[in-house]
Amino acid sequence: MQDPRGLFEFAESVPDLGQPVLVQAMEGFVDAGGAARLARAHLLETMRSELIVTFDVDQLFDYRGRRPEMIFATDHWESFAAPQLAIHAVWDSAGVPFLLLDGPEPDFQWERFVAAVELIIETFDVRLLVGLNAIPMNVPHTRPTAVIAHGSPIELIAGYTNWLGTVQVPASAGHLLEFRMAQAGFNSMGFAVNVPHYLANVDYPQAAITLLDCIATSGELMIPTEALTEASAAVLSNIDAQVSASEEIAGVVRALEKQYDEITAGRANSLLADGSRLPTADEIGDEFEQYLLRQPGSGENPETL
Repeated sequence: MQDPRGLFEFAESVPDLGQPVLVQAMEGFVDAGGAARLARAHLLETMRSELIVTFDVDQLFDYRGRRPEMIFATDHWESFAAPQLAIHAVWDSAGVPFLLLDGPEPDFQWERFVAAVELIIETFDVRLLVGLNAIPMNVPHTRPTAVIAHGSPIELIAGYTNWLGTVQVPASAGHLLEFRMAQAGFNSMGFAVNVPHYLANVDYPQAAITLLDCIATSGELMIPTEALTEASAAVLSNIDAQVSASEEIAGVVRALEKQYDEITAGRANSLLADGSRLPTADEIGDEFEQYLLRQPGSGENPETL
C-alpha cells in the first residue's frame, strides 16, 4: 500500500480540539429520505465550522461514474462543481468541538483511505467514531422512528433495540472504516435510521432529527434541531393528507402499523421483507411510487409520497 499521507493535507492553522468525536457522514451509500444529507447540512449550516483536512479527490473519485456539474454561459464555461471530501471542525451549541467527515465516499483505494483517516484520528486524539446512514424499511411514518445501532465494543450501543439478525449488505467506505477501526481496538459505532420505504426518495427530516439525536447522545454533544423539527411537521402534515385521501394507501399504512406493533411486542423478528440482504431505496420504493403516480391528479411532484 502507498503511504496514506499522500491522500490528505491539513489546513495551515488547526484549532485545539481536545479529544473530539469524529462523525462520518459521507455520501454515496443508501441515504433513504435524504436523512444523512439533511443531518450534514444542518450541522454545517447552523453551527460554527472550520475546514481542517482535505483529501485529494483526484486519487479517490471516479469522475466518469459520478460526473460533476459544470455551467455553460452563452459562449464559455463559467464554473465547475469540484467534488470535495473533507473533515470540518464543528462546534456544538455549548462550544464543544467535534469533527465531521463529509463529501463523496471514495470510489478507489478504500484501504488506503481508511489508513489515512486512522492517521487523522490519531493526530487529533479522536475518542469515538460515529457513522450515519439511512435505509428504507417496512415501517410506517405514524410510529416512532427506529434506528439500527452497531458498534464495538458492544457497550457503546447498550440500550438500543436489535432490529435485525444477520444480513448481507453492499459495502461502503464508511462501514469499512468502522470495521477496520473496531479491529484496531478503537471505539467505533454507527446508526442507520429506518425510513418508511414509501418515503425513501423524498426528503424526510424526521429521520435526520433521529440521526442528530443519536450523535448528541453517543458523543455527549448539544445539537439543537428546531429548524428540522419545523420542516418535519410540514412534511408529516403533507403525508397525512395524502394518506387520508386514498383508502388504498391508508390500508398499506395500517398494515405496516400492525407489523411494526407486532415486532415491537416481540411477535416478529425482522423489519425486512427479504431477510437475506438490505433492499436499496430504488428496489423497495419503485413499486409503491409507480402506484402513486398512476393515481388521478397525482402528477409527478417529488414532494409527494
